[in-house]
Amino acid sequence: MWSAPVGTKIAAAVAGLAAIGIVALLACARAEDRMPPLPLAKYSEVQRKALVEFAREGRQPLSGPFVPLLRSPELMLSAKSMGDYLRLRSPLPRRVGEMVVLLVCREWTQQVEWQIHYPLALQAGLPHKTVEAIADGRRPDDLAPEERIAYDLSLEILRNRRVSEETYHRAVQAFGEQGVVDLLGLTGYYSFLATVMNAARTTTPDVGVLPLRSFPD
Repeated sequence: MWSAPVGTKIAAAVAGLAAIGIVALLACARAEDRMPPLPLAKYSEVQRKALVEFAREGRQPLSGPFVPLLRSPELMLSAKSMGDYLRLRSPLPRRVGEMVVLLVCREWTQQVEWQIHYPLALQAGLPHKTVEAIADGRRPDDLAPEERIAYDLSLEILRNRRVSEETYHRAVQAFGEQGVVDLLGLTGYYSFLATVMNAARTTTPDVGVLPLRSFPD
């Protein structure tokens, strides 16, 4: 059993999240979604505690990859921690980071994160023609020097499972060793989310962004 203070916090967190949208997620889950939002009444004790932790600092209700990840609460919180660093505290330019996320989404044909990060990339200053080229699976024209280096680094590790000497040294020169690790971490983190959501068939949010088209194998 939880202590009274913890139980009170859990009840408040659950009620608050339900009030601001988690019930709506339950209603809109599609039949093909293999791991749709769990009914609140079916949360385990560990999941309820994880929900309290997740809701700290005004975090939005569970959505996207965190819906299937809640089946493994500790993994979900670990993923949240890594994502918070990469999104909020990494020294990488935001425009470059958003471009890498879109590139990962394209390589995995990951619709959920594409829907989320398409507008974020534009807000960060990534040109619309660059975003559209990535959506089409084309190398964008007129990439800025930092964008070109980050694009090459991420695409090489995604497709070749290796990074060439030339690309590696260009990346270190442009971003430093921490920046290179963060770029690789960003590529790996969103590949991890894509792995989970593609297998779970996580529901795509309806935000008015055209979905990625699938390419023939």
